[in-house]
Amino acid sequence: MQNNIKSKNVDEYIKLFPKDIHLVLQKIRTIIISVVPNAEEIISYNMPAYKQHGVLVYFAAYKNHIGFYPTSSGVRVFADYLKNYKTSKGAIQFPIDKPLPATLIKKIVRFRMIEDKERAMANEILRNKKSTKKSTLKK
Repeated sequence: MQNNIKSKNVDEYIKLFPKDIHLVLQKIRTIIISVVPNAEEIISYNMPAYKQHGVLVYFAAYKNHIGFYPTSSGVRVFADYLKNYKTSKGAIQFPIDKPLPATLIKKIVRFRMIEDKERAMANEILRNKKSTKKSTLKK
């Protein structure tokens, strides 16, 4: 069901689908926003995505499932909880005809939020070390 029409924003993306899918997409959106209310909501790779320093998660609608993309670490860390779902390296498939696992999605999004924040902090430390080293070398 994922389409080739380019959406400008998440509202536009959700409106592309039939009402029953629309409701599921809106629910996953609400779950994500409940965990990261200040994340930037964007369209990336023609899918809704949520970004802090980097993209935290994506989701997309297909014929029989909602694809949820928390990167490979999000799938790997929660592998024991994902045994009832089809997964691949960076993706989880939530069947359309089953309720979304809201608590699990929240945990995964929270994990990705922390991971993203830690990566940004580590990158900032590295940048500061490099700039300090450069300014020391100039003296």
